[in-house]
Amino acid sequence: MYIKLKLFVVVLFFGLICSLSLRAQETMINDINYQYLEKLIATAKKNYPQVKLMESNLVIAKTGVSQATVGWLDAFTASYIYSPRNSLNLITPNIFNGYQLSISVNIGQFLRKPFAVKSAKESVNIARYQKEEYDLSLTAQVKRLYFSYLSAQAELRLRSGAIVDGETAVKQLKYSFQKGETTFQTYNEALTSLYQQGGYKVQAELSLLTAKTNLEELLGVKLEDIK
Repeated sequence: MYIKLKLFVVVLFFGLICSLSLRAQETMINDINYQYLEKLIATAKKNYPQVKLMESNLVIAKTGVSQATVGWLDAFTASYIYSPRNSLNLITPNIFNGYQLSISVNIGQFLRKPFAVKSAKESVNIARYQKEEYDLSLTAQVKRLYFSYLSAQAELRLRSGAIVDGETAVKQLKYSFQKGETTFQTYNEALTSLYQQGGYKVQAELSLLTAKTNLEELLGVKLEDIK
């Protein structure tokens, strides 16, 4: 009878663990809220400093295009000379009197301007591509951390359920042991298994807190603040 009861306890514990594991896996998939996930991604893109840095780089690159375009004027130099009408200059006689405007062109600088403008526009493209690349990377990162968070939740539910069922089994075995229907070794093994499940639960709690912290690092706000 003792052997049968011990075998029953072992089968019971393994059956509970396997059953809870299957339910936890199904629950994790069912817990995925893609609409909420999109809110998390939007929040990360809004708050994460690296995204703001990419946006600033794009603004700077666009400013460089404007500066390069206006820089066409740098190749031209304007000056004026004033010669009074009643003055007489015997060394360098002037044909024209009054104000005289002159414009000079720096050919080398003038020819370099198209390349400067093109380079500035390419800098804008590079900044835009870098931002788009980081947006994709950040999106994938938020998804991975969100799924890790759900996985940690499912694991904690699994461990919590195992403890509840284990406590029920231990109480039954304790009652059977007190009545002399089972051995102390069988009862002690069940109790040891329950303690192990308690340790697993603590590890699951730590994993959940870690997953939550990692996700909130990207979001810039607490998960509870995102509805």
